[in-house]
Amino acid sequence: MWLKPEEVLLKNAFKLWVTEKDNEYFVLQRRRGYGEGGGGLTGLLVGTLDTVLDSTSKVAPFRILHHTPDSQVSWSIACGVTKEEIVQHWDWLQKNIMRTLSVFDSSEDITSFVQGKIRGLIAEEGKTSLVLEDDPEKFREALLRFEKWFELPPEEKLVTYYSCSYWKGKVPCQGWLYLSTNFMCFYSYFLGAEVKLVISWDEVWRLEKTSNVILTESIHVLAHREDHYFSMLLHLNETFVIMEQLADYSIKRLFDKESFEREPALSDPLQITKRGLEAHARSEQFRTFFRLPKEENLLEVHESFLWVPFCHFNTLGKICLSENYLCFASQDGSQCHVIIPMREVVNVEKPDSSSRALTVCVRGKRALRFSEVRDYQRLANTIRSRCGISASPQHSASSEGIRGECQSLINHFDDNPEDVTLMVGQKDSSKAVSTEALMTVFHPQDVENLDPKMLKEKMKEQSWNIHFSEYGRGTSMFFTKKTRDLIVRGVPEALRGELWMLFSGAVNDMATHPGYYTELVEQSLGTSTLATDEIERDLHRSLPEHPAFQSDTGISALRRVLTAYAYRNPKIGYCQAMNILTSVLLLYAKEEEAFWLLVAVCERMLPDYFNRRIIGALVDQAVFEDLIRENLPQLVEHMTDLSFFSSVSLSWFLTLFISVLPIESAVNVVDCFFYDGIKAILQLGLAVLDYNMEALISCSDDAEAVTILNKFFDNVTNKDSPLPPTVQQASVSNNDKASHISVDISELIREAYEKYGNIRSEEVESSRKRNKLYVIQTLEDTTKQNVIRVVSQEVRFNVSQLDELYNLFKRQHFLSCYGTMKSPALLHHDPSLAYLEQYQLGFQQFSVLFSLLEPWAFCTTKSTLSLWISRLIDENQDGLVNFKEFCCALDTLYSGSFTNKLKFLFKLHLPPAFTGSPLHVKEQRIQHFIPVTEDSSHLSRLAAFDLPEDGVIRKSPERGRGKVDLQAYLKQWQNEILKKEETIKDLPRINQTQFIQFSKTLYNIFHGDPEEETLYRAVAHVTSLLLRMEEVGRRLQEPSSPSESKKPASSSSSSSTAAAAAESSTEEASTTPESSDTASSHNSQDAGADLSETDWSFSFEQVLASLLNEPSIVTFFERPVDVHTKLGQARVAQLKLKASK
Repeated sequence: MWLKPEEVLLKNAFKLWVTEKDNEYFVLQRRRGYGEGGGGLTGLLVGTLDTVLDSTSKVAPFRILHHTPDSQVSWSIACGVTKEEIVQHWDWLQKNIMRTLSVFDSSEDITSFVQGKIRGLIAEEGKTSLVLEDDPEKFREALLRFEKWFELPPEEKLVTYYSCSYWKGKVPCQGWLYLSTNFMCFYSYFLGAEVKLVISWDEVWRLEKTSNVILTESIHVLAHREDHYFSMLLHLNETFVIMEQLADYSIKRLFDKESFEREPALSDPLQITKRGLEAHARSEQFRTFFRLPKEENLLEVHESFLWVPFCHFNTLGKICLSENYLCFASQDGSQCHVIIPMREVVNVEKPDSSSRALTVCVRGKRALRFSEVRDYQRLANTIRSRCGISASPQHSASSEGIRGECQSLINHFDDNPEDVTLMVGQKDSSKAVSTEALMTVFHPQDVENLDPKMLKEKMKEQSWNIHFSEYGRGTSMFFTKKTRDLIVRGVPEALRGELWMLFSGAVNDMATHPGYYTELVEQSLGTSTLATDEIERDLHRSLPEHPAFQSDTGISALRRVLTAYAYRNPKIGYCQAMNILTSVLLLYAKEEEAFWLLVAVCERMLPDYFNRRIIGALVDQAVFEDLIRENLPQLVEHMTDLSFFSSVSLSWFLTLFISVLPIESAVNVVDCFFYDGIKAILQLGLAVLDYNMEALISCSDDAEAVTILNKFFDNVTNKDSPLPPTVQQASVSNNDKASHISVDISELIREAYEKYGNIRSEEVESSRKRNKLYVIQTLEDTTKQNVIRVVSQEVRFNVSQLDELYNLFKRQHFLSCYGTMKSPALLHHDPSLAYLEQYQLGFQQFSVLFSLLEPWAFCTTKSTLSLWISRLIDENQDGLVNFKEFCCALDTLYSGSFTNKLKFLFKLHLPPAFTGSPLHVKEQRIQHFIPVTEDSSHLSRLAAFDLPEDGVIRKSPERGRGKVDLQAYLKQWQNEILKKEETIKDLPRINQTQFIQFSKTLYNIFHGDPEEETLYRAVAHVTSLLLRMEEVGRRLQEPSSPSESKKPASSSSSSSTAAAAAESSTEEASTTPESSDTASSHNSQDAGADLSETDWSFSFEQVLASLLNEPSIVTFFERPVDVHTKLGQARVAQLKLKASK
């Protein structure tokens, strides 16, 4: 490749380069240690320097220098990995440059011209390059090394690279770490010792930063049950973030497609860059912290001071700007942050140049003053343009008009405080949609009631009103330590719905989607799906003790919210626990608000909780286990197996403690959850275990521990709850309560914050990412074990061989997915399917993998035979082969008896496997499900029907839409149960065309075998014998007639034609698949001339009996296959085969 010209003072410094060609202006050199001879000790030293130092001149083994006769300075202008590549550059220079240089008078002009020409060539190459890094020249060199060393598929996209040390045992190897879209690679070369490591991201179980006595700080990677450590990274945190993003990207794209579909920015694997991944990570962290919609991206960050009116001082922090929000978070420990939707901004005052300040005015007669902003002028203009202030007529009015508008809004909100959360107009709600929270309907507050609980409730409301007056109310309220303190003490019943909407960010979702919920309700009304069936079943199980859900009002509202959400998000549809959570939301929020709260919980605050495998809940359980080890060492010492806490705590996370605590206590937990997220649930879980520490340590078994925790939860009370006894849950008798000391929920929450409040949300998110890899890989491993257990009952492979086969099968599936999102196998992948159906191969993938594992050569008709085999073993004819089908076929070919192997080959030449037509016959593709290309292999059986929009055959409908055909499933199971063992008598007879192709297949199988000639003669003998037997049998069956003398002749003609075709296949054993197919069709046409007169065929018993008489053929098929060696060779060749294509 062409290089940016750089000076080289000494052409042969230290004798590291050898001149291969030279002329007056250019020199082609080879690096010592490469090519002929290897270079001895010098070559070893040079190779080590190349890897460790990595200077531009030492990147590739070949280079071209430019020089002039009267100058001692040379310029490197090209390098190459192979001699062929560098010779192409040399020839180009000879042809296009040398003649031109003769016209220049001075050496300076010649050098200037050459440098300009080379830079122009590089610029032309850069126009089509996907490289978007800071230093394209260095990146191109790194890409060259990456391709040379690792031989990965050509579409593999290198993202970035770093210099580091890899610890192989106790010895560090200095080298280079390369991070690509699908692989993590390391290369080191030191004194002749080469270290090469290639790990695909989908094989990573753990990825974390660690430190110990030897390694001060390193990155730990667990893959293939092996630990890998990388240290001495100059930018360790940056490297770790990129690795974390790539691993998470791979997991989402290949395993967890549901969440990946919500990431449009990462949809194309070939467009992933380091800069893009870093921006994605920052945006993700930004959205999580400020609870913003998933569409928001972090665009700008400015350091500044914000004037905090209630404290009368400036707090240092950062302004974060996205498409629709202006946010600020302090950095001085005051824990103050504020979120300002752009729709709320009414003006941005003229910036103050002396203090570099700008003031943002928002609705409600409030203003926020940011000072010491470095680029304050540009920030002010950006905010104005995003708010449309300069362009919108309503903002071009005078300042008096703006003030008048703000004052009218303030007066409206003073008169109607319940409308504060609704910042934009909405469409008229349907009459069917409830506009009141169920608690206000079924338990209206009595204003004149002055009992102690109601007085305390009024005091709480007063405290919050004072807080609102100081810190603001609604979307632009300041969030501070005092806000959290008020939350911990308890939220008043009247404000609970409003604050939940504010803290969760649901208020912004509802404000930006007016009328959306009403439309969803109307669209989903009357639909019948799997989700709606499950919803109807669970409606009356949702808080059945509460009066609101003993009436049609509450049940109908719950039905509408759950059905609308299932319609909005069919990937989730409906999952158990959603009904319990939604019931509580409806008690304190209006119906539409409850819907948006459910959206916030399912899609932002508890990601992946309510999907088919509850991955999110399992991840948070793993985070919880880590926190137990860190904060409760005494409990860990007593209970070394923490899986018990995972099983017990699952309901805690899925229902936010609602299912285990009385409702009047559980709502306080929900208050904390909406403010602090999952951190609040983790803290409370630790506090519960800490409170019961002594009792749990003294437990003799798990059942006793469960009983202790259940009794504890039953005795958690809320002494301040104003709810009447009819609403409160009473799950234990008075005698039980007397024997256990009650615990007040407020005290428990306060203790959780005091003891474990130092847990940072950033640490929780980091732990979530780290544990997600392990959880998903554990689920994948469980899937593998289940598949192996099922398949092992039907094949003769042992468990370790099946494990290796499964890894090869799964890797082949992924290889087709690495470079595209359109792979049929990836589109078809669905974790909700049965274990055997989760990973399947289309024809092209199957053909490649089968070519690595086939027991015989199959010669040159490989693609044709692979097609027939895939058709034969594809039981449901969907164009995809699952692992069980694949293993059963291999088992027959590896370990089957002679009869079974022959039967398999015999069936290959019968429909549906063999159609008697070559691959290029278009009509046969549709009729017999032959895949035309990789992208359409799974669509062939639907060619005559309407396909889904994404072109995927759905074996299980989306949970929110579509109906499961249970009758079809039952019929399929019945057929499998009643399916009887196939006998050789059940096989149909084989006709002329099929028999000729069968003979050719045998010849192809024997090709290259040491006993090839003997086997060929044996096949020819069997073919002639069968034809003579058929001729004799036909004569015996034919009745006497005047034309009797003519028939033997015709029969003899037919036999000779077939024999000639069979013998000719010996010569065709080395032809291409296309010519083989064509010859097959020609032979069938020649034989077809006699078909009108005679028709002959053979049964399997005849073929078997004839072949059994040939010892050489029997010996060939009964020859054992070294399975271990085959699997090892396939593992090594799998990636290289993909790269060579």
